[in-house]
This record gives sequence, C-alpha cells and structure tokens, in this order.
Amino acid sequence: MHYKTMVLELIQQHPQTYRQLCKTRTLLPTLELYAQRLKASHEAWKNCLSQGTLVSTPSQLASEALEFALKELETFLEVRFHDSQPLSLEAAMAFIRGPDPPA
Repeated sequence: MHYKTMVLELIQQHPQTYRQLCKTRTLLPTLELYAQRLKASHEAWKNCLSQGTLVSTPSQLASEALEFALKELETFLEVRFHDSQPLSLEAAMAFIRGPDPPA
C-alpha cells in the first residue's frame, strides 16, 4: 500500500475534516505532505529497529517499522482533528518539521 493511500484512510476516519479538505481543494497537498512525513518516519524506524533488534527478516523489520510510523501519524491526527478544525497547510508543515523517531 502506498503512503498516500494510508494517509488518506487515516484522514477519512475524520469525515468533517475530510470534507473540508475536499471543499478547499487542499486534500492532495495535505496527503502529499503527510505521506512524505510518514515515509521519513518509516525509514527512521527501520534504521532504529535494525540496530539490535531480534526481528529476523527485512520484511518483518519494515512491517514493524511501518506500524510504529503509522501509530505516530494516527496519534498526531487524532490530536489535530479532535478540535474539529480543518487541517491547515501550516499544521501539515509543522508535522513534517516535527521531531524524528529516536536514532
């Protein structure tokens, strides 16, 4: 599954925000920004987990890293959308500039 698809599924869990993003034509830029951040987080988690993990195969490592990265994004979106405010481009940029997982 592609990063944008995963991000879209997470955003669609918040129908009001999803509708607002569609209405303001900011859904695609928002998806692209969060997908970039998700990919970077996924890569960082893979690097972190590969340093002394008991995971035996690269696919297991990638899967576990993606779970951590998705959970981070999901938590961020839950907090962000809890206010029932539409997602702003500024919020997306702040997330992208946010801290990386532990190295």
